[in-house]
Amino acid sequence: MVLTAADPSPVVLVNAGGRAPLVLTCEHAGRTLPAALEGEAPPVADMDRHIAYDVGAEEVARGLADRLDTALALQPYSRLVIDCNRPRHAPDLAPVISDGTTIPFNDGLADDALDARWRTIHQPFHQSVTDLIDARERPALLAVHSFTRQMRGQPPRSMAIGLIARQDKTFARTLREALLTIEPDLEVVFDAPYQIEDDSDYTIPTHGEPRSLPHLLLEIRNDLIADEVGVGRMVELLGAALRLAI
Repeated sequence: MVLTAADPSPVVLVNAGGRAPLVLTCEHAGRTLPAALEGEAPPVADMDRHIAYDVGAEEVARGLADRLDTALALQPYSRLVIDCNRPRHAPDLAPVISDGTTIPFNDGLADDALDARWRTIHQPFHQSVTDLIDARERPALLAVHSFTRQMRGQPPRSMAIGLIARQDKTFARTLREALLTIEPDLEVVFDAPYQIEDDSDYTIPTHGEPRSLPHLLLEIRNDLIADEVGVGRMVELLGAALRLAI
Protein backbone atom coordinates (compact mmCIF):
# COMPACT_ATOMS: atom_id res chain seq x y z
CA MET A 1 0.00 0.00 0.00
CA VAL A 2 1.16 3.48 -0.84
CA LEU A 3 -0.68 6.75 -0.42
CA THR A 4 -2.38 8.23 -3.45
CA ALA A 5 -2.83 11.87 -4.38
CA ALA A 6 -6.34 11.65 -2.92
CA ASP A 7 -5.10 10.54 0.51
CA PRO A 8 -4.29 13.12 3.21
CA SER A 9 -0.75 14.15 3.98
CA PRO A 10 0.91 12.04 6.70
CA VAL A 11 1.52 15.13 8.84
CA VAL A 12 -0.54 18.15 9.82
CA LEU A 13 1.46 21.11 11.08
CA VAL A 14 -0.27 23.55 13.40
CA ASN A 15 1.26 26.95 14.18
CA ALA A 16 4.58 25.87 12.67
CA GLY A 17 6.03 29.32 13.32
CA GLY A 18 5.05 29.31 17.00
CA ARG A 19 7.46 31.30 19.14
CA ALA A 20 7.35 29.32 22.40
CA PRO A 21 10.45 27.20 23.19
CA LEU A 22 8.37 24.03 22.94
CA VAL A 23 7.49 21.52 20.20
CA LEU A 24 4.34 19.43 20.58
CA THR A 25 3.69 16.11 18.85
CA CYS A 26 0.55 14.01 18.69
CA GLU A 27 1.39 10.66 17.12
CA HIS A 28 -2.07 9.13 17.58
CA ALA A 29 -4.21 12.14 16.71
CA GLY A 30 -6.29 10.74 13.87
CA ARG A 31 -8.23 7.71 12.74
CA THR A 32 -8.01 8.26 9.00
CA LEU A 33 -7.42 5.22 6.79
CA PRO A 34 -5.76 5.32 3.38
CA ALA A 35 -8.29 4.66 0.64
CA ALA A 36 -6.58 1.37 -0.19
CA LEU A 37 -7.43 -0.01 3.28
CA GLU A 38 -10.99 1.22 3.75
CA GLY A 39 -12.52 -1.99 2.40
CA GLU A 40 -10.81 -4.01 5.14
CA ALA A 41 -11.47 -1.64 8.01
CA PRO A 42 -12.65 -2.77 11.44
CA PRO A 43 -16.25 -1.87 12.33
CA VAL A 44 -17.00 1.83 12.83
CA ALA A 45 -17.57 1.25 16.55
CA ASP A 46 -14.00 -0.03 16.88
CA MET A 47 -12.60 2.89 14.89
CA ASP A 48 -14.20 5.13 17.52
CA ARG A 49 -12.34 3.34 20.33
CA HIS A 50 -8.93 4.02 21.81
CA ILE A 51 -7.44 1.26 19.68
CA ALA A 52 -7.70 3.45 16.57
CA TYR A 53 -6.53 6.78 18.01
CA ASP A 54 -5.90 8.64 21.26
CA VAL A 55 -9.31 10.00 22.20
CA GLY A 56 -9.17 13.75 22.89
CA ALA A 57 -5.41 14.04 22.36
CA GLU A 58 -5.62 16.07 19.14
CA GLU A 59 -8.04 18.56 20.66
CA VAL A 60 -5.84 19.03 23.73
CA ALA A 61 -2.72 19.38 21.60
CA ARG A 62 -4.36 21.96 19.33
CA GLY A 63 -5.62 23.87 22.36
CA LEU A 64 -2.13 23.97 23.87
CA ALA A 65 -0.56 25.04 20.58
CA ASP A 66 -2.97 27.96 20.43
CA ARG A 67 -2.74 28.88 24.10
CA LEU A 68 1.06 28.70 24.31
CA ASP A 69 1.95 29.79 20.75
CA THR A 70 3.87 26.59 20.13
CA ALA A 71 4.41 24.41 17.06
CA LEU A 72 2.56 21.11 16.79
CA ALA A 73 2.92 18.07 14.50
CA LEU A 74 -0.20 15.89 14.23
CA GLN A 75 -0.45 12.42 12.69
CA PRO A 76 -3.85 12.08 10.95
CA TYR A 77 -3.65 8.35 10.14
CA SER A 78 -4.91 5.74 12.57
CA ARG A 79 -2.36 4.01 14.75
CA LEU A 80 -3.84 0.77 13.38
CA VAL A 81 -2.34 1.56 9.96
CA ILE A 82 1.06 2.25 11.49
CA ASP A 83 1.90 3.43 14.99
CA CYS A 84 4.06 6.53 14.71
CA ASN A 85 5.38 6.10 18.24
CA ARG A 86 6.87 2.68 17.53
CA PRO A 87 10.26 1.68 16.08
CA ARG A 88 10.40 -0.39 12.91
CA HIS A 89 10.98 -3.66 14.78
CA ALA A 90 8.08 -3.26 17.25
CA PRO A 91 5.61 -6.18 17.08
CA ASP A 92 2.66 -3.80 17.39
CA LEU A 93 3.84 -1.36 14.72
CA ALA A 94 0.79 -2.52 12.73
CA PRO A 95 -1.11 -4.77 15.16
CA VAL A 96 -3.11 -7.78 14.06
CA ILE A 97 -5.08 -7.68 17.33
CA SER A 98 -5.55 -4.58 19.48
CA ASP A 99 -7.28 -4.83 22.88
CA GLY A 100 -9.20 -7.89 21.73
CA THR A 101 -10.18 -6.58 18.29
CA THR A 102 -8.85 -8.16 15.08
CA ILE A 103 -7.55 -5.67 12.50
CA PRO A 104 -8.29 -7.24 9.09
CA PHE A 105 -5.93 -5.13 6.99
CA ASN A 106 -2.98 -6.16 9.18
CA ASP A 107 -3.70 -9.90 9.16
CA GLY A 108 -0.99 -11.49 7.01
CA LEU A 109 0.61 -8.13 6.25
CA ALA A 110 3.75 -8.63 4.15
CA ASP A 111 6.98 -7.01 5.25
CA ASP A 112 7.29 -4.96 2.06
CA ALA A 113 3.77 -3.59 2.60
CA LEU A 114 4.72 -2.58 6.13
CA ASP A 115 7.87 -0.96 4.74
CA ALA A 116 5.69 1.09 2.39
CA ARG A 117 3.63 2.38 5.32
CA TRP A 118 6.85 3.18 7.19
CA ARG A 119 8.24 5.17 4.24
CA THR A 120 5.05 7.03 3.33
CA ILE A 121 3.47 7.72 6.75
CA HIS A 122 5.81 7.11 9.68
CA GLN A 123 9.04 8.65 8.44
CA PRO A 124 7.57 11.79 6.82
CA PHE A 125 5.84 12.57 10.12
CA HIS A 126 9.09 12.28 12.04
CA GLN A 127 11.00 14.30 9.48
CA SER A 128 8.54 17.11 10.17
CA VAL A 129 9.20 16.77 13.91
CA THR A 130 12.93 17.00 13.21
CA ASP A 131 12.38 20.12 11.11
CA LEU A 132 10.35 21.82 13.86
CA ILE A 133 13.05 21.08 16.42
CA ASP A 134 15.86 22.20 14.09
CA ALA A 135 14.13 25.55 13.60
CA ARG A 136 14.41 26.31 17.33
CA GLU A 137 17.24 26.61 19.81
CA ARG A 138 16.95 23.66 22.18
CA PRO A 139 13.17 23.57 22.63
CA ALA A 140 11.38 21.31 25.06
CA LEU A 141 9.59 18.34 23.44
CA LEU A 142 6.16 17.24 24.63
CA ALA A 143 4.39 14.23 23.08
CA VAL A 144 0.64 14.40 23.80
CA HIS A 145 -1.22 11.12 24.28
CA SER A 146 -4.28 9.73 26.04
CA PHE A 147 -4.99 6.34 27.60
CA THR A 148 -8.14 4.36 28.25
CA ARG A 149 -9.28 3.87 31.81
CA GLN A 150 -9.48 0.10 31.42
CA MET A 151 -8.07 -2.38 28.93
CA ARG A 152 -9.96 -5.62 28.46
CA GLY A 153 -9.14 -8.09 31.23
CA GLN A 154 -7.08 -5.52 33.14
CA PRO A 155 -7.85 -3.59 36.36
CA PRO A 156 -9.00 0.03 35.96
CA ARG A 157 -6.41 2.81 36.06
CA SER A 158 -7.34 5.73 38.30
CA MET A 159 -4.60 8.28 37.65
CA ALA A 160 -5.57 11.37 35.73
CA ILE A 161 -2.22 12.19 34.16
CA GLY A 162 0.97 10.22 33.56
CA LEU A 163 4.31 11.98 33.02
CA ILE A 164 6.76 9.65 31.31
CA ALA A 165 10.48 10.17 30.82
CA ARG A 166 13.55 7.96 31.03
CA GLN A 167 17.00 9.53 30.96
CA ASP A 168 16.16 12.97 32.31
CA LYS A 169 13.07 13.46 34.47
CA THR A 170 13.60 17.17 35.17
CA PHE A 171 10.78 18.31 32.88
CA ALA A 172 8.44 15.68 34.35
CA ARG A 173 9.18 16.69 37.93
CA THR A 174 8.80 20.39 37.16
CA LEU A 175 5.50 19.91 35.35
CA ARG A 176 4.10 17.70 38.13
CA GLU A 177 4.97 20.33 40.72
CA ALA A 178 3.27 22.98 38.60
CA LEU A 179 0.14 20.85 38.10
CA LEU A 180 -0.19 20.14 41.81
CA THR A 181 0.35 23.79 42.65
CA ILE A 182 -2.75 24.56 40.59
CA GLU A 183 -4.80 21.47 41.48
CA PRO A 184 -3.40 19.77 44.62
CA ASP A 185 -5.78 16.77 44.57
CA LEU A 186 -5.02 15.78 40.97
CA GLU A 187 -3.59 12.26 40.64
CA VAL A 188 -0.41 12.84 38.63
CA VAL A 189 2.06 9.94 38.48
CA PHE A 190 5.46 9.28 36.95
CA ASP A 191 6.12 6.56 34.36
CA ALA A 192 2.57 5.26 34.12
CA PRO A 193 0.50 3.85 32.54
CA TYR A 194 3.56 3.01 30.43
CA GLN A 195 7.32 3.46 30.48
CA ILE A 196 9.61 4.57 27.68
CA GLU A 197 11.50 1.64 26.17
CA ASP A 198 13.51 1.28 22.98
CA ASP A 199 11.28 -1.58 21.79
CA SER A 200 8.01 0.29 22.26
CA ASP A 201 8.72 4.02 21.83
CA TYR A 202 10.08 6.18 19.03
CA THR A 203 9.50 9.91 19.50
CA ILE A 204 11.33 10.48 22.78
CA PRO A 205 14.24 8.07 22.06
CA THR A 206 14.67 9.54 18.56
CA HIS A 207 14.12 13.27 19.04
CA GLY A 208 14.38 14.04 22.75
CA GLU A 209 17.08 11.91 24.35
CA PRO A 210 19.85 12.09 21.69
CA ARG A 211 19.65 15.91 21.64
CA SER A 212 19.42 16.18 25.45
CA LEU A 213 16.25 18.24 25.06
CA PRO A 214 13.86 18.69 27.97
CA HIS A 215 11.32 16.04 27.00
CA LEU A 216 8.24 14.26 28.21
CA LEU A 217 5.54 11.89 27.03
CA LEU A 218 2.22 13.11 28.46
CA GLU A 219 -0.61 10.61 29.01
CA ILE A 220 -4.10 11.89 29.91
CA ARG A 221 -6.93 9.54 30.93
CA ASN A 222 -9.24 9.79 27.96
CA ASP A 223 -12.57 10.00 29.79
CA LEU A 224 -11.35 13.35 31.13
CA ILE A 225 -11.03 14.76 27.60
CA ALA A 226 -13.82 12.93 25.79
CA ASP A 227 -15.90 16.07 25.19
CA GLU A 228 -15.44 19.78 24.59
CA VAL A 229 -15.86 20.70 28.24
CA GLY A 230 -13.25 18.21 29.39
CA VAL A 231 -10.82 19.29 26.69
CA GLY A 232 -11.26 22.93 27.67
CA ARG A 233 -10.57 22.20 31.32
CA MET A 234 -7.48 20.14 30.52
CA VAL A 235 -6.08 22.75 28.13
CA GLU A 236 -6.55 25.44 30.78
CA LEU A 237 -4.85 23.32 33.44
CA LEU A 238 -1.97 22.09 31.29
CA GLY A 239 -1.48 25.47 29.66
CA ALA A 240 -1.08 27.18 33.01
CA ALA A 241 1.21 24.42 34.35
CA LEU A 242 3.39 24.40 31.23
CA ARG A 243 3.89 28.14 31.47
CA LEU A 244 5.20 27.63 35.00
CA ALA A 245 7.30 24.63 34.04
CA ILE A 246 8.90 26.08 30.92
